[in-house]
This record gives sequence, structure tokens and C-alpha cells, in this order.
Amino acid sequence: MNLCFVIHDMGKMLGGEEEKDPEAEKEKEEERQEALRQEEEERKAKYAKMEAEREVMRQGIRDKYGIKKREEAEAEAQAAMEQASEGSLTRPKKAVPAGCGDAEEEEESIMDTVMKYLPGPLQDMLKK
Repeated sequence: MNLCFVIHDMGKMLGGEEEKDPEAEKEKEEERQEALRQEEEERKAKYAKMEAEREVMRQGIRDKYGIKKREEAEAEAQAAMEQASEGSLTRPKKAVPAGCGDAEEEEESIMDTVMKYLPGPLQDMLKK
């Protein structure tokens, strides 16, 4: 018996590197990828089924309490807005947010802020 062969065989027995077959590795990788795809499809099918069950339950609640779906409610609101502005040549005006209105309101609020920091006699003098 040759010592080289014994050492080589001992390495394999102790968990050393074995000769790798590239064809076998490629086949294992393909099997692994296919298993991952299969699991993903099963997961998607499971969640689609759960969502369908939830939607049936939601629709039952909507029917019971007379609630409309969001899309339907938004569509009706949009249609009402269009009907209101049907005779107008311009689009409907939007509400002006607070603080973006008249300049007088801003000036008053600035003046009030300044007055807070002035001493009492100066406040009296400026109020007159």
C-alpha cells in the first residue's frame, strides 16, 4: 500500500474535499431553483385565496351596513364635482388654506407677535 493513497482516502473520510462533478452540481442547482419557484407559486396562491376570502367578508359587511367601496365613493364624488362645474368654463375653485389668504391677516399676526415681546409702556404707546 502506498502512503499517498492512504492520506488521500483519509482526507475524504474526514470530510475533506471530494471530487466535484460540475454536471451533478448544475442539476442540484436547477432542482433547488425549481423548488423555490414551486414554493413561491404556492405562497402566492395561498395569499390570493386568503385575500379573496377577506374580500367576500368585506363585501358582506358593506352590504349589511350599506357602505360603498372607496373606488365607488370617489367616483361618485368626482361625478358630483363635474356636474357642479358643468356650466362653468373654468375649473372649480379650491379652498384656500389658512395662512395663505389675505396679507392683512399676516400683518396682524406679525404685529401681535412683536407686541408680546415689548415692555408694557411701549405696548400701550403702540396700541394708541
